[in-house]
Amino acid sequence: MGFRCGIVGLPNVGKSTLFNALTRTAAAQAANYPFCTIEPNTGEVAVPDKRLDQIAGIAKSKEIVPTRISFVDIAGLVRGASKGEGLGNQFLANIREVDAVVHVLRCFEDDDITHVEGRIDPVADAETVETELMLSDLESLERRLLQTRKRAASKDKESMAVLPVMEQATTLLQDGKPVRVMLKDIAPEDLVILKGLNLLTSKPVLYVCNVAEGDAATGNEHTKAVEAMAAEQGARTVVISAAIEAEVAQLPDADAREFLSDLGLEEPGLDRLIREGYGLLNLITYFTAGPKETRAWTVRKGAKAPEAAGVIHTDFERGFIRAQTIAFKDFVELGGEVAARDAGKARDEGKEYVVQDGDVMLFKFNV
Repeated sequence: MGFRCGIVGLPNVGKSTLFNALTRTAAAQAANYPFCTIEPNTGEVAVPDKRLDQIAGIAKSKEIVPTRISFVDIAGLVRGASKGEGLGNQFLANIREVDAVVHVLRCFEDDDITHVEGRIDPVADAETVETELMLSDLESLERRLLQTRKRAASKDKESMAVLPVMEQATTLLQDGKPVRVMLKDIAPEDLVILKGLNLLTSKPVLYVCNVAEGDAATGNEHTKAVEAMAAEQGARTVVISAAIEAEVAQLPDADAREFLSDLGLEEPGLDRLIREGYGLLNLITYFTAGPKETRAWTVRKGAKAPEAAGVIHTDFERGFIRAQTIAFKDFVELGGEVAARDAGKARDEGKEYVVQDGDVMLFKFNV
């Protein structure tokens, strides 16, 4: 199980360059004009996790299988997209299909690359996109509200539950705030309703500040402004140079490490982007290990053992009996499953066990 992030932003901010670098492919055409991405391009990349190699070495696995993440390169948006300007309708429809929004903002100066609005102001760019998404959400809610109010007045139980969530979201949008503001204090049952509404501004957002090579390690005044904006929203940010990532993607691992080190960077931007994405969606990783393979699996934070088993196969969840569970630290320090079991560190956990990041698990089931 992975997750699907849509790469969005205004034209010419570096979306397709970043997508190409992240997926190590030239599938998306990067060009210096608006709307060079007409259809969303989807690419999958392995999630880097040093723990995989450690576990595989101890388990003497023949194969290592990381979990994967999907990135979708979505056509650039312009002002008026909510009314169909540019490729607005396609843009909005494509965002509805992703789990999270990776919003690329131009934080570099370059006279050779035009800006669709003729200036470099990443905060204003973010507001342009956010405004279009809010307008689209508001129109969607206002269309549905009248009928929902009528059904709620006639004591329809579903409508009575949905209406307060819709009205709260509508009030936020009318006040110029995205619906994800509701996520801070929302009750679990209302969260299910909110997700069912499939509103664009309810999706979590990661702001990616695309900077010139010289600013990749330290950022600049533009990135500081974006960080301040994100802090007000409770959103996340990451500073990346798409140009650097494009170069790193073409280099062997040893050369890539040396290249990054010369620039004062400890890791590729992809690693930071995925780590922030995991945090954004409250995802964790657990592992299965044996002579055949060591594999990473992704589950939501707070998932119980049967749900984690179901990520491997629905039969595992349906017939779940118990899960032998070893903490990553114990697995590595003790030298594997047998030693952990001998030391009393291999626990048999039942249906109520909440999976922890790094757990090495073996499921027992009966179907």
